[in-house]
Amino acid sequence: MILPLSLGERSYDIVVRRGVLHQASEFLQLNRKALIVTDDGVPAEYAQTVAAQCATPVLVTLPQGETTKSMACFELLCRTMLEHGFTRTDCVVAVGGGVIGDLAGFAAASFMRGIDFYNLPTTLLSQVDSSIGGKVAIDLDGVKNIVGAFYQPKKVLIDPDTLASLDPRHLAAGMAEAVKMSATFDKDLFETIERADDPYTIVEDIIIGSLKLKRMVVEQDEKEQGLRKVLNFGHTVGHAVETLFGDQYFHGECVALGMLPMCNYEVRRRLIPLFKRLGLPTVYPECNKTQLMMVAAHDKKADGFDITVVFVPKIGEYEMRKIHFDQLETYLEGDLWK
Repeated sequence: MILPLSLGERSYDIVVRRGVLHQASEFLQLNRKALIVTDDGVPAEYAQTVAAQCATPVLVTLPQGETTKSMACFELLCRTMLEHGFTRTDCVVAVGGGVIGDLAGFAAASFMRGIDFYNLPTTLLSQVDSSIGGKVAIDLDGVKNIVGAFYQPKKVLIDPDTLASLDPRHLAAGMAEAVKMSATFDKDLFETIERADDPYTIVEDIIIGSLKLKRMVVEQDEKEQGLRKVLNFGHTVGHAVETLFGDQYFHGECVALGMLPMCNYEVRRRLIPLFKRLGLPTVYPECNKTQLMMVAAHDKKADGFDITVVFVPKIGEYEMRKIHFDQLETYLEGDLWK
């Protein structure tokens, strides 16, 4: 399936097809220098398959994990392109999850003020969400995605076959993002996931349904001035959990925890059993609640002493609430703690 994303001169296609990794040269312009960026948590054959289809591949394999989204790794990619004589006519290809997509995309956006970028996501989380929309970034001083840009890829290739290499926790982390989007925008997709005996058996349908929602949002609000902020459901508190406990939880698991306080009781009553079936956490780790709130206060969505959060009063609906930091702690009361 090919899903066109319409953004005028920045428009591009999202190709969802099993085996498309082996057909990359049919969809991408690879007859040039291509910086292929991956990490050591991704099966090496994925990047090698793409490299074999490039005229002049330059392969960089980085350590897996959020710490790779750093200024040091960003500099490494830029220096590598400089040393290999990359020009504005060359390209960057990300083969991996959200960390690699964010980092490689930011390097592409920055080198020579922007060269072509292709995203080939290999995790469920990146396939349903982060691979499209053009948000690229790195972390700085423990603050996630604080240095970045809006820079759209030229094309996105999604091969569901790559999910076979993921362990159950990584699959669950990706499913959290699909739940996030359906809970805010699409009651029918949420109930499809909720009713499935095993949601992972319909993962391709969930990927396509999620991409259609994300595409709709990005086409209306490319640079997060309004509607796109809804995609931050679960992220305000989730990012704080990730900052404090990133060595214990994956990003999607943190987002799942971040959703639970930001909805009413009836919604939470449906999310918790769904999360348990998917293999996602439903209670917060032991920590100082005040410390958690202080970390959330540094969230990039903060405005002075106020912060805008996304609240779900009913499946398929959302509210944008501007609250004082002191109020945030009241959302974390109840049965969410160990």
